[in-house]
Amino acid sequence: MADQFANVYADAERAKSYARLGYPGTYYLAFRDIPELLRRHIQGRQALDFGCGTGRSTRFLKDLGFHTTGIDIAEPMLREARASDPQGDYLLASAGQPPELPPDAYDLILAAFTFDNIPTGETKTALFRALGRALSPGGRIVLIVSTPEIYWHEWLSFSTKDFPENRQVPDGGRVRIVMLDVPDRRPVEDIVWSDRAYRKVFRDAGLRVIQVHQPLGLPGEPFPWMSEVSVPAWTVYVLSRADRDQVAG
Repeated sequence: MADQFANVYADAERAKSYARLGYPGTYYLAFRDIPELLRRHIQGRQALDFGCGTGRSTRFLKDLGFHTTGIDIAEPMLREARASDPQGDYLLASAGQPPELPPDAYDLILAAFTFDNIPTGETKTALFRALGRALSPGGRIVLIVSTPEIYWHEWLSFSTKDFPENRQVPDGGRVRIVMLDVPDRRPVEDIVWSDRAYRKVFRDAGLRVIQVHQPLGLPGEPFPWMSEVSVPAWTVYVLSRADRDQVAG
């Protein structure tokens, strides 16, 4: 099962490159509307950053006032997170099984791009079940994932022009993309997963979709947008445990 959790980011050179990454370009859109979504849906202050990488999203939540623990399977990424945030709480998870998390502990679980690197529905479902058990009553999972379309277009922060085969890759297949905001220009391999496939995983994991948001670039923003103004690069899901909450109107 460990190979299903293979992390292309568990690389010291890539980790150093990511450690300097903020919220430029297309990444800005992934996080731009998160504070408003959290104000709307999150009541408590206890948070888990699942798949925290170098701690960018962990620090983002801490700056918003959340008491946040970061967890990741890549030790090189965690080393960079601890160097940037020595007082932070960063944990290493096993790559071979869902993490053992305290039940009913977190008002918010953020997973930013984490599931772009998890290949099978079975593995995704097991992880979401574990995250669901860790939610407090009324708690929410906020999931940020890449849309399949991100692998078909040109973006301010990404290039896919050298990988036309991406358009033909089915759910669960590997796609390639080049990040333009970091010095490391080696192609990144991700797992493509459609909205329909995600919704099946959510149902199987006992989760309910509360809100879906796909941010687009807006006129007047300080970026020379490309595909961002017409094609969503990201989908943000707000999820609850189906056995606890009703869908918000």
